[in-house]
Amino acid sequence: MLYLLILLGCIGIGISSFGLFVPYIHQLDFSSVNWLSIHRSEFINLIAMGLSTLGGLPGTLLILTIWCLHQAWYKKYVNILFISAGIIGSATIGWILKFLVNRPRPETMYQMVKVYGASFPSAHSIYAMTVACLVIFIFYKHRKAKMIILLVSIWWLSMGVSRVYLGAHFPTDVLAGWSIGLIWIATLRLWISHRKFGKNNYF
Repeated sequence: MLYLLILLGCIGIGISSFGLFVPYIHQLDFSSVNWLSIHRSEFINLIAMGLSTLGGLPGTLLILTIWCLHQAWYKKYVNILFISAGIIGSATIGWILKFLVNRPRPETMYQMVKVYGASFPSAHSIYAMTVACLVIFIFYKHRKAKMIILLVSIWWLSMGVSRVYLGAHFPTDVLAGWSIGLIWIATLRLWISHRKFGKNNYF
């Protein structure tokens, strides 16, 4: 299953990267941003801007810090390692790619929020997928696992769509962000599964 997730992530990053050089996909990117900007509403604006604030790096770090403190209370130290390495690794990969690719953001006339750095990949989408995967892998045996998976799926999907809606990113930026988060967390989970840790200390 983990290998399949990594493969799906590789396909996603491949498609999004390919889209940087294909005029047709590039045009779809611009058309998507433009179409969503035309169909904005005050209610959706509030939701999207709230997601932007909550899903940024400061908000994500706050959420994960509280989660790590909770895990420390129950002595789930490998979970803390998993969570910490998950966000640090995915964020680092994302910002390195931003610097290397240096793709311009959508035009400022579309942007509803303040943006930092280049457009590709979407950091918010990386953080959202990273958090979602961490939650799924840690709680997959929980009695309410299906509900948890549904909620975090709504989280990463809505975060990605909101970035395009706000004019902060193109769809291919979002796809790349999701893919990076998925690949990194699945790879990290695979590595942890091959380590000999105490069974009571994780998952």
